[in-house]
Amino acid sequence: MNFHLTEEQEMVQKMVRSFVDKEIMPYIKEWDEKQHFETGILDRLAELDLMGVCIPERYGGSGMDYNTLAIVCEELERGDTAFRTAVSVHTGLNSMTLLQWGTEEQKQKFLVPQAKGEKIGAFGLTEPDAGSDVAAMKSTARKDGVDYILNGQKTWISLCDVADHFLVFAYTDPEKKHKGISAFIVERTMPGVQTRAIKGKLGIRAGNTGEMFLEDVRVPKENLLGEEGEGFKIAMSALDSGRFTVAAGACGTTMASLEASLRYCHERKTFGKEIGKHQLVQQMIAKMVLGLETSRLLVYKAGSLKNEGKRSTKETSLAKWYATDVAFQSANDAVQIHGAYGFSNEYPVERYLRNAKAPVIYEGTSQIHTIMQAEYALGYRQDKPLRSMLPSWPFEE
Repeated sequence: MNFHLTEEQEMVQKMVRSFVDKEIMPYIKEWDEKQHFETGILDRLAELDLMGVCIPERYGGSGMDYNTLAIVCEELERGDTAFRTAVSVHTGLNSMTLLQWGTEEQKQKFLVPQAKGEKIGAFGLTEPDAGSDVAAMKSTARKDGVDYILNGQKTWISLCDVADHFLVFAYTDPEKKHKGISAFIVERTMPGVQTRAIKGKLGIRAGNTGEMFLEDVRVPKENLLGEEGEGFKIAMSALDSGRFTVAAGACGTTMASLEASLRYCHERKTFGKEIGKHQLVQQMIAKMVLGLETSRLLVYKAGSLKNEGKRSTKETSLAKWYATDVAFQSANDAVQIHGAYGFSNEYPVERYLRNAKAPVIYEGTSQIHTIMQAEYALGYRQDKPLRSMLPSWPFEE
């Protein structure tokens, strides 16, 4: 068991941190206030080969390991959750799912340009009446000759207005419930595809989030991912990857909350001394340190299993649950440490708190992960290897 970053990981960490400090930090307050998603950041991430971090080089990626992806997500979220979310959705939910389940033709057509950052991928699972209860979805995919006709509505789609490819889930056989769900690669250029941004969000205002409408969208059979009826399995495997990046990103919010609090503790004085000298403030700082270190260990454990090509549903669930809860509590404590100033946007901690709320909801609420962990412990839930698993690292070329 090795607790040290490799030389390559340290290099990537420094590179992303420098990128965040120079190209996100100076502008994020304005972007957040204007609810503006700066697409140029995606272009710069592509130039840095960070849109396909753990995608093999033969498919246009950087070929780095899964824990390096975690490091990238942590550093991006230190700048703002919006840009970690973009990588989570594009790489974690979409590209890694194509790598895991796609045919060679699908990988060449869709995965390669995504890994290079030439095309952007998104993920369409949630619906107005179907969140944690995936089987409650109403979207349908009706067979018409060799094609499928998709109808339905998806919501809370990150990158909805900028994505080129959407991984969409719909019923091909509603009678079979979750065993009748199939997965499709839907292209924005297909007639009948429309998207609309959601404004007025509590947090992640600098991110692009919205709805997707499908009206008689004709999708060729070549865009069916996996087999008919495998959609639920594919969605759950995608969430394993997505939750991993969310957990890693949450470490970034905790780190940002800690860094901001440490600065303020030395700047602000009360009762004749720095507030960092007060024990109750130190208690909040100590909780952040503990939470950050523990969250990272859980994330890297899940990443190590992915590196070995092993299923990590249980470990990823635990990391996502714990790390996002810690991030929210850390941001809340950071606001408390800043006092009245923490309640204004003069300091970034109020943005950290707003942003930290969404990750404890999406990709499995904390309550869902609580149930999952209890069922694992009680023996009610057991994981079996999926028909298609993520390739182990280092990737064979």
